[in-house]
Amino acid sequence: MTLVIMAAGMGSRFGGLKQIEPVGPNGEFIIDYSIYDAIQAGFKKVIFIIKEENYDIFRNTVGKRVEDKIEVEYVFQKNDTLPVGYSVPADRVKPLGTGHALYCASESIEGPFAVISSDDFYGREPFKLLIDSMSKNEYSVIGYKIGNTLTENGSVKRGVCFTENNILSHIIESKVERIDGVIKAVPLAGGEEYTLEEDHPVSMLMFGVQKDFIEYLKEDMVNFLENNKEDLSSCEYLLPDTLSDYMNKTDNDMLVYKTNSVWKGVTYSTDLEDFKNYLNEQIEKGIYPVDLYN
Repeated sequence: MTLVIMAAGMGSRFGGLKQIEPVGPNGEFIIDYSIYDAIQAGFKKVIFIIKEENYDIFRNTVGKRVEDKIEVEYVFQKNDTLPVGYSVPADRVKPLGTGHALYCASESIEGPFAVISSDDFYGREPFKLLIDSMSKNEYSVIGYKIGNTLTENGSVKRGVCFTENNILSHIIESKVERIDGVIKAVPLAGGEEYTLEEDHPVSMLMFGVQKDFIEYLKEDMVNFLENNKEDLSSCEYLLPDTLSDYMNKTDNDMLVYKTNSVWKGVTYSTDLEDFKNYLNEQIEKGIYPVDLYN
């Protein structure tokens, strides 16, 4: 069981921005807690997708903490890692997206795998749910209660999940905010505002995926490049969209595994103190040790 962590955007923030500021009592980053929880759940390997130029600093800060705890592999997301015969404009700096990041890691994936973001604190239960789902040859997405993902400091973007019998039917990417006790959402693509109950599931980029998706990804990457020939300086190949297309074109279903875990991130600088307080509470309850890896 392999954990793939999207961290290509993380290296550029080692200058001290909020996403990689230490949050734990011994300098741990958010990503350290995800790896710790994954190990506790039963994952045996982690693949870090990073920028090549950040390899040394990433390994020396994150990798060295876990290399004796779990099998580790490093993969570089580079804009010239593409199917034969294709290229993007030489002046493009921005990565090609989360789908392309996974494409870059495709040769390193040997079986069922989970995908997460490096910037998010997911809690332990979702990793256990993914292990269970992956072992049953399922495709799955962790559905967080929307009320467990909001901040008091402003609006956030969330993938609002709609289901039938716990099977994902579609996701509406929306701007979400709790206003006067009511959770209000506005579709990012345009449309009318709608309201959500506190327990409505949302996706926080936490998927359980089977190996057979990789071959589809390789073929679809070609289709994406063909269809966006005129927009290769700015377009993005996104994993959620590609997974959705794969579900629609095959007999597979994307199951939504709902969790009571609290998701934490640092959308706003003022979220950082809230997260540290929450983490200290978890440590006091004995869920995490004071020194995570020692």
